[in-house]
Amino acid sequence: MLRIYILIFVMAIIGTVAYGAKYYYDTTQNKIAILTENNAQLEVAVQTASASLDAAIKNQEKLGALNKSLQVDLQKAEQYGDSLRDKLQQLNLVKDALTDAKDLEGRMNGATAKIWREITTDTGGDGGRPIPNWLQQSKAASGSKDGDQNRESNDTDGSTTEASTTE
Repeated sequence: MLRIYILIFVMAIIGTVAYGAKYYYDTTQNKIAILTENNAQLEVAVQTASASLDAAIKNQEKLGALNKSLQVDLQKAEQYGDSLRDKLQQLNLVKDALTDAKDLEGRMNGATAKIWREITTDTGGDGGRPIPNWLQQSKAASGSKDGDQNRESNDTDGSTTEASTTE
């Protein structure tokens, strides 16, 4: 009978060890499955973060290039503004207006026409549109070479202002 008790005791120990091994195996497999799923999610997150970082770097490089281009354009505009200031300081428009008003009017109209053509060209137009009659040079004035030679247009571009005739 002692043998039977020892056999039952040994069988109970073997059963307990077998159940413990099965429990350990099942929980380990569960953990492995969860960790595998988490690892896959982390890999996707890393790929997304890497792609976002690459896009941000490319965007930053593009913005840097655009910033340099804008800086160069700003410097050119500042130089142009400085040259205009220098030219205006050299001109005495009051004296010119008093001595030869018709010539000044012609030069101003020609310069205005040139500026409007440049604005039209810069904003997508062809710059070839004739200037309106109210902006034409006075026939008696020598005018500017920058003025429009085609005086056929009656287009006022919505403005009804006419040039004053100073004599």
